Amino acid sequence: MKFCTETFLTVQFYDLDPMNVVWHGNYIKYLETARCDLLDKLGYNYDDMAKDGIMYPVATMDLKFIKPCYFNQKLKIVCSLEEIEPCIIIKYTIFDAETGEKLFKAKTMQICVNRLTNESVYLAPDGLKDKLACCNL
Repeated sequence: MKFCTETFLTVQFYDLDPMNVVWHGNYIKYLETARCDLLDKLGYNYDDMAKDGIMYPVATMDLKFIKPCYFNQKLKIVCSLEEIEPCIIIKYTIFDAETGEKLFKAKTMQICVNRLTNESVYLAPDGLKDKLACCNL
């Protein structure tokens, strides 16, 4: 069982490029918004990670642009935490919130790092495991 969330956004004018569609770099901002929402809903966010002496920087991103997003479009981002060891894998799908049409999908990999030494940690912290105990992740 995976831990999944839904995050809703409205495309803002300042996210558009000269072609009046969302500039490709802004999708990363949308992913970060959904990822923070997922972590908040899980109850183990970036502040909790810092208290545990770790951080999870993004190591890789795989992005697939399917259809453009437009000004004032309502978006639904479905975000699922797929793995936590030896790294965090999160999958994202962006849909038009009104029609359900799939617009974009992505996957990120984040590596657990000791905040003091910057060394990789290959086991998820107990705080994260405790929050996911119900999900068998």
